[in-house]
Amino acid sequence: MSKILIVDDEEMMLMMARRILSRKYEVITATTGAAAVELFRRERPDMVLSDLMMPELDGYELHKILQALSAEPVPMMFMTADEREESESKGFELGAADYIHKPFKPDVLLRRVSNIIDNLDKIHGLETAASTDPLTGLLNKTAAQKEIGERVKTSAGALLMLDLDSFKLVNDLYGHAAGDKILIRFTRLIKEVIRGNDLAGRTGGDEFIAFLQGVRDEKILHDKAAFLNEKLLTAAKKLFGSDMQIPLGTSIGAVFVPDEGTDFVTLYRKADSALYTVKQHGKHGLAIFSAHNYVENSTGNGLSQLRMILGERNAEAGAYFVDFETFKKIYQLLSRMTELFQKGLTLMQFTLGAGDAAGDFKDTLINSLRRSDCISQSGNKFFVLLPEATAEDSNGVKDRIFSRLPKPLADTVAFEREQIF
Repeated sequence: MSKILIVDDEEMMLMMARRILSRKYEVITATTGAAAVELFRRERPDMVLSDLMMPELDGYELHKILQALSAEPVPMMFMTADEREESESKGFELGAADYIHKPFKPDVLLRRVSNIIDNLDKIHGLETAASTDPLTGLLNKTAAQKEIGERVKTSAGALLMLDLDSFKLVNDLYGHAAGDKILIRFTRLIKEVIRGNDLAGRTGGDEFIAFLQGVRDEKILHDKAAFLNEKLLTAAKKLFGSDMQIPLGTSIGAVFVPDEGTDFVTLYRKADSALYTVKQHGKHGLAIFSAHNYVENSTGNGLSQLRMILGERNAEAGAYFVDFETFKKIYQLLSRMTELFQKGLTLMQFTLGAGDAAGDFKDTLINSLRRSDCISQSGNKFFVLLPEATAEDSNGVKDRIFSRLPKPLADTVAFEREQIF
């Protein structure tokens, strides 16, 4: 239930507004601006309904103070007997959500407040959708980095990077739908080993990250790793049959905070280093970063260690999908190589008319192209690089892609191509 703070120095008006709104919302009240500030600090209401003209602290000043206390805009609605337009203009300039004139009708007040609360719910829903990985329900990469990055600045605990071992074999042998089921099951297991105040996100295809607040015990981390590996394998055999031979499991790299710092990027790199230690020593386990181990691994393995750091983890079949900035750099490099070695290079662009089909189209592109080909996306546009491809080769690629699309989708896709060499 949404919480509303009502502020008015007129007791009768305060009681009336409270009686109207308490039918639908949790209501708290204050008769002065100073009392409202203290209530706001303690209760963090979803919205403030305030009289505009009050002694000592008027509605405008109260709005400024509350806004300074909050990291997000404070939805505020003013009540006033002042009919002048300049009063409303000043309030809207400060960011007021709405005005209502006294005396007000109960149904008008309730409807206007409901409109503000409904808009808040929509905004919060959009924010949640924008920060959530659609398959697993965990934080997506951007949101995980942001939220965990803020948390490690001030909280002790353990930062974990988790990577599924042999996951590519699941996709190759059983298909991507089966792979998605494994990712969903692994997500449930992650949620079983973290608490309500911990954070977890999906940072890539089969890569996850978690911050366990307050966890400082190595044994706890090793126990969690053993639980994840045991339960994940059991779930896979239940899904695919007891004769499944894929060595499915998880490798985990961990770093303690603040022992190894409070900067997210630094901690991420150290956890990544610990993760590669697990990958080098049989997988299906956990390693905790220490400066001693890091130096040993870096100097002892030389270029072998570097190759592991640079290379893909559990490389998927099909084309290489990258963000647009990376795509630009790959294009620039391949253009240089094309000019030097006189090899073919084709640039393609596909523009979708139906934006809600972008996910299906992306999967079709990835599975229709070679592992040496590269794909990126910007909105409803997809870009493809075909190294060492002639015009004839690219025609075949185009035909193969369109033949795999449902006809209603194929009819909406615009295609352009340029042969670089």
